[in-house]
Amino acid sequence: MDRIIGAFTFRKGIYLEVEHDTTFTSTAWIIVAVVSVLSQLGASAGGGFDDLFGWLVRTVIGTVFALVAFAVGAVVVSWIGRTIFKAEVTFDELVRTLGLAYVWQAVGVLGVLGAIGALACIVGPVRLVAALAGLVASSIAVKEALDLDWLKVIVTVVIAWVVIGVISLGATFVIGLLGFGAAAAGGLLG
Repeated sequence: MDRIIGAFTFRKGIYLEVEHDTTFTSTAWIIVAVVSVLSQLGASAGGGFDDLFGWLVRTVIGTVFALVAFAVGAVVVSWIGRTIFKAEVTFDELVRTLGLAYVWQAVGVLGVLGAIGALACIVGPVRLVAALAGLVASSIAVKEALDLDWLKVIVTVVIAWVVIGVISLGATFVIGLLGFGAAAAGGLLG
């Protein structure tokens, strides 16, 4: 809990500490999983609460996608850092540092309050501030894991965003085709 508070308060050296603590890897994955569930509960609430089962299904599917996206992000950042800048980093080091920085995503659970309507005007700005703080925390985490100067960290993160964006676009296209195919098959069978 001390490390999570350290991440929220930007305590100096917290990411360096977890980078070197190999026992923190499973804790980092637990943080990412729990925070993903919380964040997806908020994100899935946008459709309202009329369909509780649909809300829960959207939450579970969104959580799975968030976990896969986190892992892909760590792989991409690791690969870019090692390939372009010869950083000495492992996947687990990035999981530990980025996993701790991921705590900022927990603010996404406030989306549940935003679904109420009147609170949406308050929740939106709070989520924006949390997203910006999460971006800062993730950048610090990447810097600590890669042991690079800020310019190289920024270049790494920007390239990673582009690569992850291309992967996401491709995945969206494939999922869309699968959905279209399933709808077409359902139409033929129904």
